[in-house]
Amino acid sequence: MSGIPAASAPESPASAPDRPAPAPDGAPTPDRAAPTLDRLAAEGATGALHGRVGALYLTDGAVVHAESPVVPDIGWRLTARGRLSPQAWEEAVAEGGPGYRAGSLLVERGRLSRGELELCHLSALFDAAYFVLSPLDRSQHAPDRFLGEARHWLGPIRPVPVPALRREVGRRRRLLERAWPCPEVDAAPVVPVGEGGCDGPGPASGRQAVLAAADGVRTPLQIARALGRSAFATLLDVRRLAAAGLVRTPRADAPSLPGPPPPTAPEISLLYRIRDALEAL
Repeated sequence: MSGIPAASAPESPASAPDRPAPAPDGAPTPDRAAPTLDRLAAEGATGALHGRVGALYLTDGAVVHAESPVVPDIGWRLTARGRLSPQAWEEAVAEGGPGYRAGSLLVERGRLSRGELELCHLSALFDAAYFVLSPLDRSQHAPDRFLGEARHWLGPIRPVPVPALRREVGRRRRLLERAWPCPEVDAAPVVPVGEGGCDGPGPASGRQAVLAAADGVRTPLQIARALGRSAFATLLDVRRLAAAGLVRTPRADAPSLPGPPPPTAPEISLLYRIRDALEAL
């Protein structure tokens, strides 16, 4: 969704962190922005750490917002699911954005409850932060420019300490690796295999919706935008669908598909469903 650009302050050479050295081809890119984030947190900095992959906004050393061009933002999530009309969202941005309080305006006018806004904001923040700190394109740098005193038009909702943000990003990387250790599926078109269904709690489950939206052309991030849901959750669903053999893995040396659970342990399926439901919260 469109929004008012964040205000920015001139970038001084002293405030700009050193550009990290590019990782060798095939090497993992995680945490290249970690030293900079840790320093900004220790300094209690306020501003935006940004680059081509997106931006992290900080206030007094805590992350208050994250945005990435590859994931649905909070406005898209709220309007795509019908929680807000596009007109109500644009009205809040236009009226509250200049004062950095678009989010608070939605609560004051009864469009959202405070708890609802905080939950949606945290989901969008963690979602965008993951792709800012773990770019799908391994050739892209992590954010490497800091604009002091820059603020986001949404306004502070619920600050997240930098250590907590880094732990969550690491947890998400591990979830993807455990689900299906083939990152090739993350950026490739999602191609269904055969007419197989998808085990899960029902048609409304995340993986069922992703499988229904897979047309052999759209990538996981494009499917997430079409569904108005978390980009990371969609990525995780695609990996699990690939592990189940329901979507194609664009790689010849992909690991063998896991076999079905033993007949003596039918409760494993229930545990998987409980796990998926908890991760979707």
